[in-house]
Amino acid sequence: HVQLVESGGGSVQAGGSLRLSCQASTSSDEIYAMAWFRQAPENEREGVAAIEGDGTITYLDSVKGRFTILQDKDKVKDTVYLQMNNLRPEDTGMYYCAAVFKFLTRSTLFEASAYPYWGQGTQVTVS
Repeated sequence: HVQLVESGGGSVQAGGSLRLSCQASTSSDEIYAMAWFRQAPENEREGVAAIEGDGTITYLDSVKGRFTILQDKDKVKDTVYLQMNNLRPEDTGMYYCAAVFKFLTRSTLFEASAYPYWGQGTQVTVS
């Protein structure tokens, strides 16, 4: 079991930057992967970036070159960041941090249903 707490959302103009943080209540040695998802009104939740235990990183095509997922490992708990640069209005949405303990195939990394643990979400608005 793990608890996730996000922070760092806000409102910015197009071209601006935000850095989201997600603190997990346990260490990454137990977690297989952590990911960031986002959901705009009336849209499905979509995976934005994921980092696996071996350091493999996967990005949604539309954020490649603009977003960076980073992991700060600690003996007790981990923090995962999402650095978002050159933000666009279409990046607007509620951003969620998610974690999973079991192995996921590459094809399921961005399936929301594969993640049992979620944070409360943090709103990002780009105008």
